[in-house]
Amino acid sequence: MRSFVLLILFTLLFGSDADAQKKVKWLTWEEALEKNQVEKKKIMVDVYTDWCGWCKKMEKSTFSTNVISEFINENFYPVKFNAEQKADIIFNNKVYKYVGGFGRRGYHELAKEILRGKMSYPTVVFIDSNLDVIQPIPGFQDAKTFEMIMNYFEGNHYQKTPWRQFTMNFKSEHFPSQTITPKDLQPRVQTVRNK
Repeated sequence: MRSFVLLILFTLLFGSDADAQKKVKWLTWEEALEKNQVEKKKIMVDVYTDWCGWCKKMEKSTFSTNVISEFINENFYPVKFNAEQKADIIFNNKVYKYVGGFGRRGYHELAKEILRGKMSYPTVVFIDSNLDVIQPIPGFQDAKTFEMIMNYFEGNHYQKTPWRQFTMNFKSEHFPSQTITPKDLQPRVQTVRNK
């Protein structure tokens, strides 16, 4: 009996560490757009599907890393968006609908628009505070890489600094052994010049 009580106490004391892990506070499109009207911020959209294994892996590894989730929650309005959802969404005064496909799967028109027609999952899309798509970033990103990507967009470096140059100068306080080859990341992120 005594060992059972100790086990429960141990679980309560040390099990709370798991609860201390920060989570991304995902919003619906409606919530993010409403918050953006009150306080302007960039929107970060995780575009996924229920059947996408890499989407689940990114959720469990990258988005569950405290450094990443804290940065997202502080600097973006994060939206989790199922690219195959059937409910209509109003975005930029336009109604976007589900489009049925051949067989079981279709896609949501808003997913197609913000992904610029390249339906790839997972893809994280960065949208500025005026609701213009900055850039979609396709594919699974580990926490080290995603930290750099988030900083590139949040700090508006994408407007003036080429991605390659940014990656060479970026110093992580959280992942000091960061060894990312800028050449490997070049196709993923583009420098976006002011219009």
